[in-house]
Amino acid sequence: MTRIIETPRLVLRPWEQADVASAMAIYSAPSVKRWLAPGVDVSASSDGMQRQLAEWMDHDRTSTSCLGHWAVALRSTSDVIGALTLTQAPHASDSITIGWALAPEAWGHGYATEAGDALVRWAVHEGGATEVFAIVQPDNARAEATAKRIGMEWVAELGHLPGGRYQVFRIRHVDLAWED
Repeated sequence: MTRIIETPRLVLRPWEQADVASAMAIYSAPSVKRWLAPGVDVSASSDGMQRQLAEWMDHDRTSTSCLGHWAVALRSTSDVIGALTLTQAPHASDSITIGWALAPEAWGHGYATEAGDALVRWAVHEGGATEVFAIVQPDNARAEATAKRIGMEWVAELGHLPGGRYQVFRIRHVDLAWED
């Protein structure tokens, strides 16, 4: 299954070891770290980030599902400005959850929406997913707005996770069928 997805302004591609500095800049930014999903503990050290990228790359190389990790790069410069994931949440369930993180300097340009929309469509049309969820942390208005711009609809509130009452958004295959 090809894992490179192109949009008008972005390329979603597998992570590479050369992306360590970019990944550290994204994941260690305080304005990003505060919104990472519970249990996401990305190392702030170069060695730790190298190990994390190697783990993601190994998983994605051998995966036969649509689950995985993508670097988000600008087509114009190839600079990595963000990250996307498709994971099972809760772990070992059939539910697929999208996550995104952008470098703060990339905020406000619509990149998260463009990348998220492309990945959701790929997961549904190429990866066989029937629906994709986003779990948004309390008070993360930017993430909630991005989920809605992707076309996701609010479906539930989870009150049993650390940190508060998380909002759950979903988009289904049927929601995309008329737009393509």
